[in-house]
Amino acid sequence: MHAVVRTYSGKGAKELADLLEKRKSDVENVMRSVKGLVSYTMLRTADGCCSVSLCNDKAGVEESIQKARDWIKANASATGVSAPAIADGSVVVHLKA
Repeated sequence: MHAVVRTYSGKGAKELADLLEKRKSDVENVMRSVKGLVSYTMLRTADGCCSVSLCNDKAGVEESIQKARDWIKANASATGVSAPAIADGSVVVHLKA
């Protein structure tokens, strides 16, 4: 499995978090369309928000990054949010409750 963490902070990040929460069903539909998606989580942080996508492979992670970028460009450009800090890699440990 492969995962990516996208961290949005600084100018416009709190506004983006508000919009993502308001448009939650849109975000869910976009992320559910990612091939090989295992899970997706969006959380608020002190200065914005962060998302975690877990996919079966790197191709799924790359698709999730592109879909997130496209959605923000089309729906949230007015927030003025900067591109996120992105960290991705192979999953070492994955626990299910």
